[in-house]
Amino acid sequence: MNKAELIDAIAGSAKLSKADAKKALEGFIEVTTKALKKGDRIGLVGFGSFSVTKRAARIGRNPQTGKEIKIKAKNVVRFKAGSELAAKV
Repeated sequence: MNKAELIDAIAGSAKLSKADAKKALEGFIEVTTKALKKGDRIGLVGFGSFSVTKRAARIGRNPQTGKEIKIKAKNVVRFKAGSELAAKV
């Protein structure tokens, strides 16, 4: 499902116009991005939680040449499904 299909599904499910569903989705993405950038955790009971964790620097290998390369440390977004979502999927 891509963004346009998600907007259509939200509009149909919540009985909103597509424009309102698009605004709601974009608002959710914006707020979530800002919160995660600050290091906050977002928990939606029954659905899951978004959080940021730090991935340590490590040594990797270039698959084409086999040469070792250094991979920098970085922050990654993690999603953990809630029990209700996990049970339905």
